[in-house]
Amino acid sequence: MTSPLTSADPDPRPQAPERPLPSDCCDSGCAVCVHDLYAEEVIAHRQALAAWMLRHPDADAAASW
Repeated sequence: MTSPLTSADPDPRPQAPERPLPSDCCDSGCAVCVHDLYAEEVIAHRQALAAWMLRHPDADAAASW
């Protein structure tokens, strides 16, 4: 029998960040808005996904979005 810990993918596909809800922004002009943080997370995700795709060339890139 295989243990769940040993059957886990050692290099899982990066997961896309969760988009903030409209109510997550207070519209107060914060120096660091949740939308700014989300944009940074999207850039980091795209970079991580590109690197992952190089390691997994047979994977479907569209499946991550």
